[in-house]
Amino acid sequence: MPEAGGGRQGPASGPGDRTRGGASSSSRAGDGPPPRPEEQARAICLRLLTGSPRTRKQLADALAKKGIPAEVAEEVLSRFEEVGLIDDSAFAGAWVESRHRGRGLARRALTQELRTKGVASAVIDEAVGQLDAEQEERTARELVERKLRSTRGLDRDKRLRRLAGMLARKGYPEGLALRVVRRALEEEGEEPELLDSYLPDA
Repeated sequence: MPEAGGGRQGPASGPGDRTRGGASSSSRAGDGPPPRPEEQARAICLRLLTGSPRTRKQLADALAKKGIPAEVAEEVLSRFEEVGLIDDSAFAGAWVESRHRGRGLARRALTQELRTKGVASAVIDEAVGQLDAEQEERTARELVERKLRSTRGLDRDKRLRRLAGMLARKGYPEGLALRVVRRALEEEGEEPELLDSYLPDA
């Protein structure tokens, strides 16, 4: 029949073509427009902040690595600061408390660590100001007391170097380190006269 043209249309609308057409439409619908840079920046910051607190500089560096335009990053970071999601002062204070209590780090070492994280000098000064000289010395004594046992049996010079070196690596000034080590060794029974050639008088 002439109307068999309907049959001729069949292959054009057969299962294979319908599948191809459906896939193409679905793909176009699923892709959608790419997220705006602002949305990308917010998502990156939120993901990083979910893991642990970050400084503004750390987040800015992460956004730059992802290709977020500088002006977009600045706007998003400022907004996060306004709502309290970024707070370098709180970060620095918590860092000092945690690293001093957990690792026994002195003010000098803490200052260096916070600098590497992009914290402003004024904020660092305020944070490390939580630790006064007396607290720093108490912590130095505790560190030496814990380390003393593992140095027993070594000659005097090696013990002194090991104990003072441990404090130096944690940022304690040389004078304080030597004074604390001398006192600990005297309390352990070392004769003060034998230490005079190595350490200043406490």
